[in-house]
Amino acid sequence: MILETIHEQLTETLKSRVLALFGHSIERVVLQAPPKLSMGDLATPVALELAKVLKRKPREIAEQLSNGLALPIFVESVSVEGAGYLNFRFDRGAFTAQHFRTVMMPAKPSGERVIVEHTNINPNKAAHIGHLRNAVLGDTYVRCSKWLGDRVETQNYIDDTGVQVADVVVAFELLEKKSVAEVQQLIDTHPRFDYLCWDSYSRMAQYYADRPEAQEWRKDTLHRIEKQEGDTAVLAKTLARAIVRRHLATMLRLGIEYDLLPKESDIIHAHFWDRAFELLKQSGALVFEEEGKHKGCWVMKLDESETFAGMEEPDKILVRSNGTVTYTGKDIAYQLWKLGLLDRTFQYQKFSTYPDGHIVWETTHGEDGDPAAPKFGGATRVVNVIDSRQSYLQKVVKEGVHKLGGDKAAEASIHFSYEMVALTPSTAKALGMEVSDEDATRPYVEMSGRKGFGVKADDLLDELERKATDAVKANATDIENAGEIGNQVAVAALRYFMLRFGRNKVIAFDFDEALRFEGDSGPYLQYSTVRVQNIFRKMQERGVEARLEERIVDDLTLNQGLTDDMWELIRSSAELPAAIRRAVDSLELSVITQYLLDLAQRFNSFYHKYPIMNEKDDAERQRRAVTAEIFRRTMVGAMELLGIPVPERM
Repeated sequence: MILETIHEQLTETLKSRVLALFGHSIERVVLQAPPKLSMGDLATPVALELAKVLKRKPREIAEQLSNGLALPIFVESVSVEGAGYLNFRFDRGAFTAQHFRTVMMPAKPSGERVIVEHTNINPNKAAHIGHLRNAVLGDTYVRCSKWLGDRVETQNYIDDTGVQVADVVVAFELLEKKSVAEVQQLIDTHPRFDYLCWDSYSRMAQYYADRPEAQEWRKDTLHRIEKQEGDTAVLAKTLARAIVRRHLATMLRLGIEYDLLPKESDIIHAHFWDRAFELLKQSGALVFEEEGKHKGCWVMKLDESETFAGMEEPDKILVRSNGTVTYTGKDIAYQLWKLGLLDRTFQYQKFSTYPDGHIVWETTHGEDGDPAAPKFGGATRVVNVIDSRQSYLQKVVKEGVHKLGGDKAAEASIHFSYEMVALTPSTAKALGMEVSDEDATRPYVEMSGRKGFGVKADDLLDELERKATDAVKANATDIENAGEIGNQVAVAALRYFMLRFGRNKVIAFDFDEALRFEGDSGPYLQYSTVRVQNIFRKMQERGVEARLEERIVDDLTLNQGLTDDMWELIRSSAELPAAIRRAVDSLELSVITQYLLDLAQRFNSFYHKYPIMNEKDDAERQRRAVTAEIFRRTMVGAMELLGIPVPERM
């Protein structure tokens, strides 16, 4: 992170210099690239800002600051420009040699313990395309946060006692009259058992619509599941676990793994809510309503909070008059545990092991906890990746945390919201959905899982892989492992598409747009990276010396002949860590995709102008090769953070 180091050192130097010369303390120093490369590499308006306080001309202040200013390593000179800017120029050769050795080196441990909760699919049916945006956003945030030095714990919350699970249990148990053993046989014999449940869930929704009185079945089933009574509870557990395994398999196709599966059933039986309820009552956060429409309910009063100002009815019921706890109440208890504010915890047992050996654990409330399990919970920052429709409820959760943990805990409770994902009409048709003439004229087709109108995630991935494989074969007919590369291209296409748009924008997934090999797409990034890898491979095959050994690069002076085009590419590469940090801090991961798109376009322009392999001059060929290698290392490392694989060939 050479550029960040220079920023830090210049900032501290200027702060000390201002204090020593003018007896004035400044809180921050703005450093940014000048509008033109000829003006230097970094500039600061600190003298202009001081002029307002000191009542002096900014150029005079700038001259005084620059005279004898101690410059950090890799900074070659400082000059006064314009109205009084301090402009800094780097030692391009030394900077390049150092950056070459440290490209994409992860940050040092930050000391932050971070929990990221994402995916959170109800275990009642197959995952759909909307779940993929959640999972890709969450997984990419996890990868970037780890790279920035945080200790990250990835959780996938399983609501195994909810209405959705109950409806599938009702469908199997009461409509289809299947026993637990018969359902287990279906699980064992159907590789995609979650597809069967998708159909059963939709059929049950229609049954309720036709026979409203049947909803009594749901109430009775929910009660037996929560109380763990009889075959109904066994069937619910069997179904949920089987579908969770399918969800994990679906997400693994995109390289997404988890550390812990916290289950709602364990939150209930470990009495998390009971303890949170006591604490909230003691703090005065909850009020028992003696009259009015909320009579008999425990309510969190929110009318005095600025967050809920202007809302017609901001108060939130956490315990209904019949004594049942709302989802929000249980979410508050869970969030308190994640932040280490609840004086109790779970037991854990192994759920499964990924092919790479990584263990995913699950919570348990019995005597079967594994004493060798890691310690979970107690984070300094909790990021919940949940769609924007849950914004109000997440604000209530945050307020509950604030009541018990104060400002610091509330600030650590972060809602990573995002908008829904739909399909373009053409893609919906390609996936076998019936699209009306009216829908065909709209920008996207919405889906409804309850009505069974939607696209299963595995179906989307299957078709995407097929199309990607066909595209790979069309571009390079001599590739033997086109299927494997097609899978890698499909992952890139989908993950990049889910990341490239602002998180608060509704997106319509489109096969053609996602799979294009030029422009703003994952396959374009792959192609650009494979292109530079092929350059070096061909150079090696033909015996053309690239001279990329770090000792040689370190010893050489690269200043002479390092053109502005080369330098801009090298500088852009060095800006990646700052882009990643901005993306994580703002929860806007599209910052990284836009950065990488610009970098790839800059490289392709550079290579068109400066071919490497056929350059006869050894020194010039090495400068070009070093520049290309810095680009390659940057892209390989950055795409790992995006979860995008780099094929050997394309």
